Formats: sequence, C-alpha cells, structure tokens
Amino acid sequence: MDGALDRNRSSLIALAVPTAFLGAFVVWPLAAVLARSFVGVGIGDIVDQLTSSGFRSVLLFTLGQALASVALTLVVGLPIAHVLARYRVRGAAALRALVVVPFVLPTVVVAAAFTALFNRLGLDLDRSFAAILGAHVFFNVAVVVRIVGGFWANLDRRETEAAMMLGASPFVAFRRITLPRLAPVIAGSSLVVFLFCFTSFGVILILGGPTRATLETDIYRFAVFRQEFDDAAVLAMVQLITVVALSIGAARFQRRQSLATRGRVRVSRVAIDSAKRRFHVGAVGLVAMAVIVAPMAALVEQSLRVGDGFGFSHYANLFERGPLLPVAPMTALGRSVMFAVGAAAIAAAVGLLGAIAITRGGRAGRMLEVGALVPLGVSAVTLGFGYLVGFAALDFRSSIWIVPIAHAVIGLPFVLAATVPAFRSIDGRLHEAAASLGADPATIRRRIDWPLVRTPLLTGAGFAAAVSIGEFGATSFLARGRSSFTAPMAVFRLLSQPGALLRGQALALSVVIGATVALLALVLERRRRDSVSLL
Repeated sequence: MDGALDRNRSSLIALAVPTAFLGAFVVWPLAAVLARSFVGVGIGDIVDQLTSSGFRSVLLFTLGQALASVALTLVVGLPIAHVLARYRVRGAAALRALVVVPFVLPTVVVAAAFTALFNRLGLDLDRSFAAILGAHVFFNVAVVVRIVGGFWANLDRRETEAAMMLGASPFVAFRRITLPRLAPVIAGSSLVVFLFCFTSFGVILILGGPTRATLETDIYRFAVFRQEFDDAAVLAMVQLITVVALSIGAARFQRRQSLATRGRVRVSRVAIDSAKRRFHVGAVGLVAMAVIVAPMAALVEQSLRVGDGFGFSHYANLFERGPLLPVAPMTALGRSVMFAVGAAAIAAAVGLLGAIAITRGGRAGRMLEVGALVPLGVSAVTLGFGYLVGFAALDFRSSIWIVPIAHAVIGLPFVLAATVPAFRSIDGRLHEAAASLGADPATIRRRIDWPLVRTPLLTGAGFAAAVSIGEFGATSFLARGRSSFTAPMAVFRLLSQPGALLRGQALALSVVIGATVALLALVLERRRRDSVSLL
C-alpha cells in the first residue's frame, strides 16, 4: 500500500513539474503574444497591417528565400545522401560527422563564416540574396543527408536490380522505382528545412541587412528598436500560426517515415570499383568540401589575417573590451558558457521528470509529450518576444535567470528525445522482480532506472548546452546589460560595424564559439551512438 502511494506521489510530481514549467515559460508567453495581437491591436488594425504592401513584401521574401533554400539544399544534399547510403566510402564516418557540424553551429557563426568566405574570394555578396541562400544550404544540408540518407541506406535494392536485369537503365530504374519510395522522405526533410529557413534569424539579420527583411527580423526590429509592440505582435501571430502548421506537417511526415522504415533490413553498400563510380563519388566529395569545408576554412583563415600577414592579434584582442561592447568578448563567452550550464541543468531536471511522466503517466503523459514538442515548432524570436510581452509587468523579466530558462525551454526537446526512449526500453519485468525481492520504489529507481538513463540524460543535457551557447534569437530580446551579454550578441554587434579590427575580432570569436560547440556536439554524438547500442 505504501509503495503504491509512493508511486502515485512520484508520478504526480513528475507530471506537475514539467507541466508547470511549460505552462509558465511556453504557454503563457505565446498566449500573451496572441492576446496582444487581438486585444491590444484590434481586428481592423490587424487586417490593415496584413493587407499592406509592406507586409506582403516581407511575407513574399520570407517564403521565397525559404523555398529557394530548400531547392538548393536538396540539390547539394541528395547526392551526398546517395553516396553515403550506397557506397563503401573510406572515411564515411568522418564525412557524416563533418556534415553534421554546420547544423550545430550558431547562426551568427555561420553568417560570420560566409562573410569571411566572400572576403577571401573577393566577392561583393554581403547583404545579398545569394549570401542568404549559401548560408542556409551550409546550415541545413545535414537535415537532408541524415533524414533521406538514413532511409536510403535501408532501402531494399532487389526491385531496382531486377528492373536493371530486365533492361532498364540506372536512371529509369531510379525514376520509376527508387524515387517514388524516397519521395515521402524527401518531402518530409524538405518541410523541415523550409521550417528552419522560414524561421531563420541570425543569418538573415547579418547577411541580409535591413533591406532583406523577413517576419523574424521584422519582429525583432519592431519590438527592440522601434518599441512598436503591437505591430510586432501581429507579425509574431502570423509567424506562430505558420510555424505550428508546418510543425504539424513535419510530424506527420516523420510518422510516415517511421512506418515506412519499420521492418526493413540494412543492405550492404557497394564498392567503388569502376571509373564511373569513382568520378561520381569524387565529384560529390568535391561539392561537399566546397559547400561545407570552404566557409569554415575561410573563417579560420580570415580570423588569422592581420594586415598583409597572419597572426593571433585578433584572438588576443578577445580579452579586451572595446568601445562597442559592454564586456570583453571572452567575458561574454564565459557568460554564454555559464548560461549553458544553467540551461542544461534546468532542462535535465525538467526533462528527467517529464520523461518519467510521459512513459508512465498514461493519457496525461501523452498530452505532456505533445506539449513538450511545442518549443521545436516555435521560433526563438517569437518565444523571446513572448517573454518580452508576457513578463513585462513582472520584475522576473529583469532577472538574469530568464536567459538560461529560455535556453532550457529550447533545449528541453533534446533532453526528452534522449531520455524517453531510454525509459521505454526498460523491461518492466526488472521492476517486478526487484519488487518481489523487497526493493522499494526509490531503490528500484536508483538501482535499475538511473544506470540505464544516465548516459542518455547527460547526452541530451549536453546538446541543450550546445544549443544554449549559440542561441541568439531569444537572447536578443532578453539580454539586458553587462550581466546577460552573450558571445553571439558580441559577434553580431562587432559584425554590424565597419572596420577591419572589429571584423577580425568578430571572426576570431566566431571560431572560438564554433569550435566549442562543434567539439561538444561531436563528442555527444559519439556518446549517443554508444548509449543506443547499450540500451
């Protein structure tokens, strides 16, 4: 009887804490945005704003750059996915890791990398549409390679081989057999890439400038610079509705992909044993190097360029505070790391309880699982603006803790993605056997559950920390003064001003941020694969 009461009490706490957290820091801010849109503005003003030529121009550009980015990302990503899925490539693991690195880099670092690349090539592409597209391809190619390539690697080739034995050319066999089976997965990955590009903020703010406005950047400019909260609220409402619809569509495609891959057996990869195959793989490798390696290499090279030579003076200047920044860049990086540790701790604590509630809370747990995915479908800019509006009357907004809490909200889905499968993999018979031997619920959790979920929990918390270090969208709304000034904000401020010294300092700081996040993500990715093999 006492054991049942203890389990019920534990389940109630596990459900109450993440529910209260999401209610306070997700539902309330988003509800405040919607309330500001309808109550503070009024239906007539909303209609006027949404039918204005300025709004149509911003919306069309937002949609246009996202669609063009998706198309180019598919052009670059699908050949890489094909090579990794079908051929035995030497160094394939390193190539997969290399493809993932851009995706985990902070957006301000990606923007800085392309700024350095254009300067290195002598191209005047700053504030251009081409710059935005190039950065989006660099950033999102991992989505196509991981989603489509993972499915492609498990696709049974027997139907294709039979068609070719009956006289079909490789192109016809691909078009008539392989492509129709890949189409739903390609569409799903395209929708995910479109979602990321539609909500892109740092890349467009830095590389696009004021003449390349999207919904995200206009929300930021209306709220932060103009203090026109009503207009920003209307844009945020449109952004929120669109992103939620896209997220629902992406979730449906993911469920279809899970059903499509269920029961498939991984097929062996073929050798690169002909000149035609060697040319194909080599050409794809060169494209991958040009798209992925070139911007990062240019970023490092330009950060070391001092006048006509090379040196580390830009890195040395990171320890000194310039006139544009409230603190030294390395101090800002230290603040980012501190926020990341706090965000990871909060996300881990809430995520652990949430995972328990999701796996053992019945219908309430399933509802919590859906609610916990909301931060993935809401842009950080909209979330940050929601905090600005929702907590305007509270002193809490001025607290330094609001930044790591916002980062924890963004990182919470990563923790749940790692811990929920770990809890679901635990055999219930282990609990029954331990209980029959006299173990109380606390002992069962400590001796059985914790050893199995510890590594996934730490992995998820590590990814939450990596996201926090580079987070820029929500932080740009919440940071106030020296105590909450982060490294991505320092990069943005340095790049927004002319001058070789400031630009070199921004590139050097971008290298440090990028190296920190990339190293953390690669270590965690390896731990994640190891933990999956153990569970």
